[in-house]
Amino acid sequence: MEEIVDRHNKLPKQIMTLISSGANAKNLTRFITTISDTILNKIIGFALMHHPPPPARFAFMILGSEGRNEQTLKTDQDNAIIFEDVPEASQAAVQEYFLKFGETVCTLLDDAGYAFCNGDVMAKNPKWCQPLAVWKKNFSKWIHGAEGEDLLQASIFFDFRTGYGDGALVDSLRTFLFKALDGWPGFMRHLTENAMYFKPPIGFFRNFVVESKGKHRDMFDIKSAMTPIVDFARVYALKNHIDETNTLERLQQLHLKGILQLAEYEELEKAYSFLLQLRFVRQVTAIVDDKDSPHNYINPKKLTRIEQKMLKEIFNRIEKFQAKLEFDFIGRI
Repeated sequence: MEEIVDRHNKLPKQIMTLISSGANAKNLTRFITTISDTILNKIIGFALMHHPPPPARFAFMILGSEGRNEQTLKTDQDNAIIFEDVPEASQAAVQEYFLKFGETVCTLLDDAGYAFCNGDVMAKNPKWCQPLAVWKKNFSKWIHGAEGEDLLQASIFFDFRTGYGDGALVDSLRTFLFKALDGWPGFMRHLTENAMYFKPPIGFFRNFVVESKGKHRDMFDIKSAMTPIVDFARVYALKNHIDETNTLERLQQLHLKGILQLAEYEELEKAYSFLLQLRFVRQVTAIVDDKDSPHNYINPKKLTRIEQKMLKEIFNRIEKFQAKLEFDFIGRI
């Protein structure tokens, strides 16, 4: 474990070195994903050695930003376990095994620097350690319910990928998801309406909207500022059965399928990459220069004039893309 913790602790300085050498945001997230996936696989390998052999086929699923391969230096755990359907008589015992296994893995991840999820979206939670059939029921419930909590779960769980184990189980769940969405198109409308709540931090007079009090006074949350692009890509990707979960890869596939024009794709790709790069720089600065924990808050007054201008242009364009999303899925401008 010492080696794993050390590897995680070296990430900020490694990212700073990569930024200094000109690495772009896509390469930075790819690097972090490679490190995180390697750590996860080592931890799961360690956990398997300290548990009896798994009683059924399973996969350790990664969700949320990590599921999108968009992990930064400030992150917590979002994971789950899916195991194959087993006879009802043995299901309780099988679930108990995977719950204990999930507890071990999540605890070791926390020890390694990947904090427990505040919302308890983790494999050690009985709700998120289930057989394939139950996962299908969960997905169906969120799609047909489409209430606030359902949409929140969808935004986390529908960005899922295999972290370890039998990818066929995850593929089966994704196939089910696309079929379920086709059978209930109203969900896309609700998902879009929910996405409209996240607005770029730009005011009517084109000024930055910042926090007025508290620890982050005069700052805006760049993670929230990026959310409209993440949501935009997710909605169109789900509608068009795109397997990719990464935002930039989703946008690329949307262009290749003819859903986004080249100019639209390039604009969104550049905007998202710029925001992600700015987010990395902010987090590295907090850790290395400010001796603080990484966070997502940026004071626009501390940016260069060119950066401020680019941000305002990006936020203006995000508003236009949100209008496109709203028109395509809700039918209003």
